[in-house]
Amino acid sequence: MTTIASGSHRPSDTEPPGADTGLVPVPAPRTTAIVLILVLGAIMTTFDMTVVNVAISRLSQDFGAPLATVQWVASGYSLALGAMIPVTAWATGRFGATRLYLTAIGLFTAGSVLAGAAWNIESLIVFRVLQGLGGGMIMPVGMTILLRAAAPDRLGRMMSTLGLAVLVGPLTGPVVGGWLVDEVSWRWMFFINLPIGAMVILLAARLFPRDTPQARRPLDVPGLLMLSPGLAALIYGVTTGGERHDFGSAGVIVPIVVGSLMIAGFVARAMTTRNPLIDLALFRNRSFASATGTLVLFAAGYFGSMILLPLYYQVVRGESATMAGLLGITGALASGTAMQIGGRLVDKFAPGKIVLTGITLAAAGFALFTGALAADTPYWVLMVALAVIGAGGGTTMMPTMTAATRGLSHDEAPAASTTVNLINTMSAAVGTAVVSVLLTNAMAERVSGPAAPAGDLGTPISAETRASVAPALADAFQYTYGWALALIVLSLIPALFLPRHRPAEQANDPAG
Repeated sequence: MTTIASGSHRPSDTEPPGADTGLVPVPAPRTTAIVLILVLGAIMTTFDMTVVNVAISRLSQDFGAPLATVQWVASGYSLALGAMIPVTAWATGRFGATRLYLTAIGLFTAGSVLAGAAWNIESLIVFRVLQGLGGGMIMPVGMTILLRAAAPDRLGRMMSTLGLAVLVGPLTGPVVGGWLVDEVSWRWMFFINLPIGAMVILLAARLFPRDTPQARRPLDVPGLLMLSPGLAALIYGVTTGGERHDFGSAGVIVPIVVGSLMIAGFVARAMTTRNPLIDLALFRNRSFASATGTLVLFAAGYFGSMILLPLYYQVVRGESATMAGLLGITGALASGTAMQIGGRLVDKFAPGKIVLTGITLAAAGFALFTGALAADTPYWVLMVALAVIGAGGGTTMMPTMTAATRGLSHDEAPAASTTVNLINTMSAAVGTAVVSVLLTNAMAERVSGPAAPAGDLGTPISAETRASVAPALADAFQYTYGWALALIVLSLIPALFLPRHRPAEQANDPAG
């Protein structure tokens, strides 16, 4: 088991990127091309994580399913992402980064086509899970390739380049998805991945370096069988209890208890086995521990709340899916722009200061948005607040992930990137599931009588009915956004322990 030490080896300027990392050295121009291919592959996963949000209302109507069920189209995908993330460190050594990346893209593309052909909500959820199994490997393997190839003093810039996917996906996903839902069919939200996936496979097969032999370690199968199902069972129990307003039934208590025990068993095993699925020794590094703690809270609030915005525009304001996507552009654009800036600043300034600034910005944006949210709030006010939220999110996420991985050896890169992506993805899944239950319950408490079907989104409501219940529904959204704001504010606590030194100084700081 690799341990964390302040003297962890990092390649010097004379060592070629990728040396002793499973990738053969490649010229700088080709390295840039590889990173751009990784960006294109990552765009598919970020696109799919955002495109579904604008279709939730339509899926609820088309399949006659309540929000608590339809949200599993998003949460099931995220859980599947998380289920595969822990496997990637082992699989990268077992099969090679390039081979594994091509397999992941192929599985994701196949799952996309099947999701587009789904015949009911249950089949759609199953195919989204299949899609997530492939998607869960794309970003961690891509990050591993990037961490191995990038020089330490350019890591922030390379991470921000990979972060283009976080700009393009959320920026185009809601708009393109909304247009497809309104003008074509929601099925094409998934079919559109077929040509993109094929292009990535062709380019990667041609330009990616061949895999070189690496030392293999056994897969922690018991750990895998405890972590992923345990998380799924726990989230299922919590969301089911919230949906039923009853946490005392066996159908709620059993999955919560079983899930909690499985997760506890995973932690106990990870602390004792020689080859754990996740190397918990990484958390001995203060920067890594504080960064991942920040991600848990921030990602749950930030990404979990993303399901709310298009629903607010469609359910409360009566907008189309296309318009709901367009109205979210300011936030996505601000996030992507801030991510590019933050990724470069973290190479020059202390990550702790940058992340604290980002969280403060995001909290201010959420406070402004939540305080102003009503049935008739001017759109420009909401868009300004969304821009502040996006700027804060972009300034927080990539610098936090960079702070978590900087200072680790290249041998630790696969485990570190795996853990960071797992925490980020699972936190988003938990946040989405909990937020959907909070919203469902809040709407049910505030809307009753003939307009009650609006609470589960399964039945379209007339303009007259919407006008009468819009204030109550807007209040439900405001209440739910308040929980997201609370999580963002809480993330300030672990962020206080992020490094306060510049990268060059941090490398010589035993505590960093």
